[in-house]
Amino acid sequence: MSTNSHRPRPPASTSSLPVAVIGAGPIGLVAAAHLLEAGETPLLFEAGPTVGTSVREWSHVRLFSPWKYLIDPVAAGLLQRQGWARPDPEHLPTGRELVEVLLEPLGDHPALRPHIRFRRTVVGVSRQGMDKVKNSGRSDTPFQVITRGADGITERCLVRAVIDASGTWTTPNPIGAGGLPVPGEQEHDDRIDYGIPDVLARDREEYAGRRILVIGSGHSAFNVILDLVRLREAEPTTEVLWAVRRDEPGLMFGGGTRDALPARGKLGARLKGLVDSGQVAFVTSFRTQSVHTDGDGRLEIQGEGDRLIRSVDRIVATTGFRPDLSLLRELRIELDPSLEAPVRLAPMIDPNLHSCGTVRPHGYEELKHPEPDAYVVGMKSYGRAPTFLMLTGYEQVRSVVAGLTGDMASAREVRLTLPETGVCSSDLPEAGCCGGTASASRELLRT
Repeated sequence: MSTNSHRPRPPASTSSLPVAVIGAGPIGLVAAAHLLEAGETPLLFEAGPTVGTSVREWSHVRLFSPWKYLIDPVAAGLLQRQGWARPDPEHLPTGRELVEVLLEPLGDHPALRPHIRFRRTVVGVSRQGMDKVKNSGRSDTPFQVITRGADGITERCLVRAVIDASGTWTTPNPIGAGGLPVPGEQEHDDRIDYGIPDVLARDREEYAGRRILVIGSGHSAFNVILDLVRLREAEPTTEVLWAVRRDEPGLMFGGGTRDALPARGKLGARLKGLVDSGQVAFVTSFRTQSVHTDGDGRLEIQGEGDRLIRSVDRIVATTGFRPDLSLLRELRIELDPSLEAPVRLAPMIDPNLHSCGTVRPHGYEELKHPEPDAYVVGMKSYGRAPTFLMLTGYEQVRSVVAGLTGDMASAREVRLTLPETGVCSSDLPEAGCCGGTASASRELLRT
């Protein structure tokens, strides 16, 4: 535990209160572990019935980062004191392994388990008795966290600080290029899956022998397409179509052998081979305008102009995610207007500017908001940017907890080492790499 004797004390009205952590995924659990290590009391709210609820939805997917980039040292120390064995650092775990090997042991740890409140959805956070307009006494007033249980009953808890690690998995982007659902999208949502369905096992019956359209150009799309191609080997009547908004698809396949995370490079190379060989019908420059049914009850997807994709049975939307900001509405949160990420962090991760190099170290300073002691961390802190590594989130919460407990030297210290991708915004093999920018993509892949 930290022994910094010069840390400022919280106001007397809040000093005995716990620190709220929203979300019991990897980043939220590690945040709670750091709070315990610092002598603080975490109060962890999880909407689902278990730790890692969102991870369990993609449990069939293998990550492209090995264990050495997925384990926080403080959490590991907490577990090892209970006899936990560290996994092979070079192994690429699945989502299921991530849950079983890391998240469940953390959630069941005797020091952490009493502080987790399952089936509690956070619906709002504010300063007790204050809306966001009021100035006087704000920083000395505790936060009020309002949660709703499965029975619909709400509860209110007072805390001295808030760390929102709720992620973005439950708020996927729609398939429309304009950021809003297109006509017919909500009406046909029973035939649209957002994310990475388990087409080889859990969801096999809905996909086998069907004509499937995958929309999106990221690693989630890669995963789904590779699984659909494997499904077609057993179910030959399965058809795979892939539509992307990009006009030039070259960059989306990544750096191949030049990628410092080999599994990620291999993933892109495999997809390019499937497209080049015609095994996957590939449509570029397709911007969805509407979804409707034809005379046979199958889906038709209208693009710009007269472009039309016909006779589709199901759509898989892998168009990214966005943060749910509704629970933070009564806090003074300052976000970049385009990315919806903290304003100091946004220029470091903006996909319009950055595509390669390393994730620049960031933490307490970059994640601060005008509302003292309120932080958004993990994938949610990246807003709509698609670039995030789990290790980045661990460094965020380490720094934030140090700042909350007054250990400012540690909060501002850089303790982050990530692999460089060696891939730039160029299809030219002789192109060098731009340094110091964010390039790490979502950690999901299928090898």
